[in-house]
Amino acid sequence: MKTWENYIRKVEPYVPGEQPKDTGVIKLNTNENPYPVSPEVIAAVKQFDTDRLRLYPDPEASVLVDAIAERYNLSSDQVFVGVGSDDVISMCFMTFFNSDLPVFFPDISYSFYEVWADVYRVKYEKKPVDSQFRINPSDYKGKNGGIIFPNPNAPTAIYMELDSVEDIIKSNQDSVVIVDEAYIDFGGQSAVKLIEKYDNLLVVQTYSKSRSMAGMRIGYAMGNERLIKALNDVKFSVNSYTMNATSLAYGAASMKDVDYFNETVNKIISTRTRSEERLRELGFTFPESKANFIFASHRSVPASVIFEELKKRKIYVRYFAKPRIDNYLRITVGTDEQMDKLFEALAEITGDR
Repeated sequence: MKTWENYIRKVEPYVPGEQPKDTGVIKLNTNENPYPVSPEVIAAVKQFDTDRLRLYPDPEASVLVDAIAERYNLSSDQVFVGVGSDDVISMCFMTFFNSDLPVFFPDISYSFYEVWADVYRVKYEKKPVDSQFRINPSDYKGKNGGIIFPNPNAPTAIYMELDSVEDIIKSNQDSVVIVDEAYIDFGGQSAVKLIEKYDNLLVVQTYSKSRSMAGMRIGYAMGNERLIKALNDVKFSVNSYTMNATSLAYGAASMKDVDYFNETVNKIISTRTRSEERLRELGFTFPESKANFIFASHRSVPASVIFEELKKRKIYVRYFAKPRIDNYLRITVGTDEQMDKLFEALAEITGDR
């Protein structure tokens, strides 16, 4: 081993969902939206002045921040934007989780939390979800250096009612509580309405799921002005120009198109309901989903077998070879046509009709 290798920061990296290179694939493994971006985004693309690409983008990301603030009835100094919600949450770990006390998050949850904690040398404690994969708010009432959890949770798609979310926030006013709402648009109430009530709350959302813009990498946090200022202070100390000019323009256009947003979200919810019915007929069980995916287990065929058999048929879902969830598949809700092809393959693989 070279001497310099002793000083490399060693972490176990996050493993994203597979991005297949084959054509003709049905991709239901990374929770992308199956529908096109808003027509307003297409119009913004056509109108974009490419001469702006030779200039640095606005470091304050004003056009995007203002559009988000208007959409959620906030002031612009209550909004922070970043390169996807992953970037936003990473910045949150760096900014807020610096106590000697551990940060709390669920043991079955978004696996990037543990990676960020290791990267930034943050102490953490994983709180076990119960036998039904539900978060118990009482587990989050001990001394801590911060709390983060998704709502709905991932990969389970289970939603925690807003009064339980508030219970966690209210019980931890000496630390920052981050509610990761990547999937909130597909069911349930956002914690955004609690921002004025609790100055220790940050709500993080993304364009990658309900807004069909995973490829643009846009995420945002909403919270008390002092929390947002702290995030921006760290951001400007690391990289002032995190958001490119096209993301700012297209992101603002998307946020303003409320009607199209509601239309596509409702399509996915409708397909999710239909898919749950068909999956039950095929012998699957799953928690009630409030996300754009279903976390399903078959009564007799192992998840690992179904996963591999689906891949042979060019259908990709997500499989986690981890304790407690290694017999579940996370299935993104696609179009009705995509889901019909999935059901046809599942009937063949499982023998259930």
